[in-house]
Amino acid sequence: MAKINTNFLNLGESYLFVEIARRVRAYKEANPDRDVISLGIGDVTLPLADAVVKEMEKASAEMGKAETFKGYGPEKGYEFLASAIAKQDFEARGVEISTDEIFISDGAKSDCGNIGDIFSTDSITLVSEPAYPVYVDASIMTGRQVKFVKCTPENGFLPVPPDFKSDLIFLCSPNNPTGAVMDKALLKKWVDYALSCGAVIVFDAAYESFISDDTLPHTIYEVEGAKKCAIEIRSFSKTAGFTGVRCGYTVVPKELTAKDDNGNEVSLNKLWNRRQSTKFNGASYISERAAYAVYTEEGRAQCKELVKYYMNNAKVIKKAVSELGWESTGGDNSPYIWLKCPNGMRSWDFFDKLLTEANVVGTPGSGFGEAGEGWFRLTSFGNADKTVEAVERIKKIFG
Repeated sequence: MAKINTNFLNLGESYLFVEIARRVRAYKEANPDRDVISLGIGDVTLPLADAVVKEMEKASAEMGKAETFKGYGPEKGYEFLASAIAKQDFEARGVEISTDEIFISDGAKSDCGNIGDIFSTDSITLVSEPAYPVYVDASIMTGRQVKFVKCTPENGFLPVPPDFKSDLIFLCSPNNPTGAVMDKALLKKWVDYALSCGAVIVFDAAYESFISDDTLPHTIYEVEGAKKCAIEIRSFSKTAGFTGVRCGYTVVPKELTAKDDNGNEVSLNKLWNRRQSTKFNGASYISERAAYAVYTEEGRAQCKELVKYYMNNAKVIKKAVSELGWESTGGDNSPYIWLKCPNGMRSWDFFDKLLTEANVVGTPGSGFGEAGEGWFRLTSFGNADKTVEAVERIKKIFG
């Protein structure tokens, strides 16, 4: 008889956003006349930039002609996209990354969940909490021990390196869900910590395009020594509205190594390439052409407008939260506003009150770990008019 991977039994009953969807669906079915506004799941609402659409149409047409049809592509992604990434995302910030250190994928979530394949199941995973659930759940699925660094109001929800050793570290900045952003000095502390104990940092930079403060780093490789201890994961989902297109990439520097059971240094770049070539056939040609359009002059300008639109929403939410006198972080260099539930309410109780009384959906902080209990996440990825209406509804109830 086949046996299951019993590590899955150690997971929560359902994934956070699945549970949110279930509750919202049940409420809508019971109240079909109610207009429910979502400021919950981080899905975008604006259409793709015109430059992206045009490139996708062009690529689709190529796929319909024998002379330009593309079958299996390179498992690491096409050179045209990798070159644009290397030049504009890294070289423009004074960081040298070669195209063979860039692996194009179908999104950051996949890579965050899959990167553990190349590390021992005996590795101790360190996660700053509150945390994007994938970091924790993917580690539990493989049987890894997970330890936490608690992020609290006292430390500005910014993770500080612990006094114990770890092997695999997940960091996210700008952070999902708290919206907190690490400065270069704090990132340097993490790099130094990782180098001191031979750990590898998995740095999730999916929201770097929302950083407006020029003093804040957009990539961990702006920190000296990071190439020797860090993998960086990025996404086009929020930057260019690719939640339904699916494309992202991971950077694994050639100089980054880890040890085998005999203490020998092994290239993680080669291991990740081996993993990808076995389990992944590469992102689609059409998706990669779409992503390439993001780096054209027209595409860059249009995507900046998308980010500006969502950050204007963030200002609206942040202002309303401030007027209500609620403690919060985020919303300045991040599309997320992380607020303290009023009147000592628990996260899911606040969720239910917002849903049933204001018909507004958010995300309970407890879904991001124990450190998130009593906190709540609102996103700025909604329609601008609906966002204004949502905060007015909230103010009416709690004002």
